[in-house]
Amino acid sequence: MKQLFLICALFSANVFATPVNINTADAKTLSEALAGIGMKKAEAIVAYRTKNGSFKTIDDLKRVSGIGVKTFTVNKADILLSDSQSAQITAKTTSATPESAPLTRNYALKNKHLCVFKRLFSRFVVYLQSL
Repeated sequence: MKQLFLICALFSANVFATPVNINTADAKTLSEALAGIGMKKAEAIVAYRTKNGSFKTIDDLKRVSGIGVKTFTVNKADILLSDSQSAQITAKTTSATPESAPLTRNYALKNKHLCVFKRLFSRFVVYLQSL
């Protein structure tokens, strides 16, 4: 039981990460915000962006060396292409009518918990693979 608690504590440090703009973030920010992305992969993302210009779609991230389908899928919800996307998401969630507000809030909470679980599980799998 103590081992399970320790594992959960170790992998939950970045569970509540906020979305990150891959076109403006530096390597440190990318490595801290995205699951399975260390400094080496984050530096590869920045180098790719410098060489090829801004990412046009989220799927362009898969062209970076070291970013596979699994890593992309785990982080897809946390990737932004512009800062205006986060403003649009905030505007959509705050513009709900009073009648639909509880439904919207419950839906957002459910999705947040699902994202947290996915991220925690993916980190646990990476940990187990490293043993």
